[in-house]
Amino acid sequence: MPVSKPADLPVGGDGRWPLCGSGFRSAQWGDMEVGYTTTGAADHTPVYQGLPGGVCPCPHYGYVFTGRIRCHYPGTDWPDEIATAGDAYFFPAGHVLIYEEQTEALELNPAAALQTLMDHIEALAQRHADQ
Repeated sequence: MPVSKPADLPVGGDGRWPLCGSGFRSAQWGDMEVGYTTTGAADHTPVYQGLPGGVCPCPHYGYVFTGRIRCHYPGTDWPDEIATAGDAYFFPAGHVLIYEEQTEALELNPAAALQTLMDHIEALAQRHADQ
């Protein structure tokens, strides 16, 4: 059985997504992806452009160690959800994330859905690197 401290998870998904940087650490354990993210304040809405509906295709189950995450559901009447330090959360697919402050979070995600998201993010990063 895999065991890890969040900060000891492999950077960039153990080489699968190298352009995502050191702020994203993850490993696939069975059909789940265990990830530890550290990110500054940022609206990630532009990251989802090019995905169906311009939203994240991956549900996220997580815990916020520090910071604040706003989850917005474009095109729905669902209210925004906010997870802050000490909160466990579930954000279903169909959202965009806005990190309202420097944030550290641990997430458990379905591996296939996260693969779709991270491959998209990696392709965006590659396009920016090529410019």
